[in-house]
Amino acid sequence: MPRRRIPSTRSEATGPITSPSTRAARSHTIEGRRVKLPFYTVGHSDRSLAEFTGLLTAVDIGLLADIRKLPGSRAHPQFNEDVLAGSLADLDIAYEHVAALGGLRGKSADVPKELNGLWRNASFHRYADYALSPPFRDGLAQVVDQARERRCALMCSEAVWWRCHRRIVADYLLAAGETVFHLMGKGRLEPARLTPGAVVRSDGTLVYPAEPQTDA
Repeated sequence: MPRRRIPSTRSEATGPITSPSTRAARSHTIEGRRVKLPFYTVGHSDRSLAEFTGLLTAVDIGLLADIRKLPGSRAHPQFNEDVLAGSLADLDIAYEHVAALGGLRGKSADVPKELNGLWRNASFHRYADYALSPPFRDGLAQVVDQARERRCALMCSEAVWWRCHRRIVADYLLAAGETVFHLMGKGRLEPARLTPGAVVRSDGTLVYPAEPQTDA
């Protein structure tokens, strides 16, 4: 199945993936009723390709959205874009590199520091700031739209979700009413929960204000 890179702006990110797998399409319909499919997050870490794809097939994934900023790994070349996409195609799983959701964002000059002050880690703080931008929202909307017909997993490299920017992506999905699970290992699923302290604003964006200070 051909791959297509989702760019950072809606004007360039047009058109759905063609030819969704019949397996995934069936999983979207139960007794004639259309149901909303859950999302999953997963980190490839140092897993073998067989182990990784086994995690996906165990929960009937039909679309892998790669949310690494750079879709490759020198240490684990089995997760380089071309190799991974080819292996997934053999399993009838579509692959997308979603550049707009990639991590490793720079410091924002437009977002007040205290708005996402809950995040002490600079990488998370910067990503939370970036998530307020139109490119992030457009990228997320594109993935949600393409995941209507097939079960989608969002992939990064970090093994555990709480050390990865995919936790913030999961927060946005949860805030939009989606169901999200973290794939932790074989037979291990963890339901995603909104980060404590996250505030959902009227426009659907999230902020993580610093915790109120109390007198000692």
